[in-house]
Amino acid sequence: MNPTVKAFLDKDSETFSYAVYDHDGGHAAVIDPVLDYDHAAGRTYTASAEEIVAFVREKDLTVDWVLETHAHADHLSAAPFIREQLGGRIAIGEHIRQVQDIFRKVFNLEKEFLPNGADFDYLFREGDTFRIGELDGRVLHTPGHTPADLSYLIGDAVFVGDTLFMPDAGTARCDFPGGDAATLYRSIGKLLALPDNTRMFVCHDYPDDRRDHAFETTVGAQREHNIHVGAGATQADFVAMRTKRDATLGMPRLILPSIQVNIRAGRMPPPESDGRSYLKIPLNAL
Repeated sequence: MNPTVKAFLDKDSETFSYAVYDHDGGHAAVIDPVLDYDHAAGRTYTASAEEIVAFVREKDLTVDWVLETHAHADHLSAAPFIREQLGGRIAIGEHIRQVQDIFRKVFNLEKEFLPNGADFDYLFREGDTFRIGELDGRVLHTPGHTPADLSYLIGDAVFVGDTLFMPDAGTARCDFPGGDAATLYRSIGKLLALPDNTRMFVCHDYPDDRRDHAFETTVGAQREHNIHVGAGATQADFVAMRTKRDATLGMPRLILPSIQVNIRAGRMPPPESDGRSYLKIPLNAL
């Protein structure tokens, strides 16, 4: 059985979240939900996530999973809000432990924070299978952007997170701690080995003035037309291109608040003595 997919665009971060389900009245997964964040005011709100909640309730769906493709650096995760409103288990790849360990040191987090993945309800491994009602899902470990990136193959659809963008936008950066361009090239090769007609859903799109935002392509289109890896680009060429390109990129606007929340499965840091949670800004660290 193949899934029905509903996309939700957060225009502020140009992030696509998804509700993936078997049929009306059936079962669903929510992938990469966004928590709205006013950076200037340090205030969170849930308007984007509430759109997903409203859709799921309108379709009378039971949420089995809240799936994260990785610990995002450009938005805060709304996974805890989705679980609170709709249920489901928050899941990510087992290599989140490595990402937690890296950023525990960057942010000098409290000693009680352990890089063991326990903030998440479930940690997937390469090749794991899962169910969403009548749908079969399979986990592909696709590191390179970060060590913990996963892609989720659900029926004839694959959700690739930040690994690949639309064909005219290329591929994800690899210069975050733990990233590696050669590793990303091999991960993309795993995705491009899927059947040509596999529907591919991206997590971000950065269109120019010539087109609107888009979120769906195919493996065949990526193999032929992706500007970074299509038409037989070699690993050496890709690594050289990616290294040169990444050196010109600034850090994402929300990387510092996002990462320290997302490695906790979207939870805020523990409240301090005044009852408030605080985010850290490590100076000259990135």
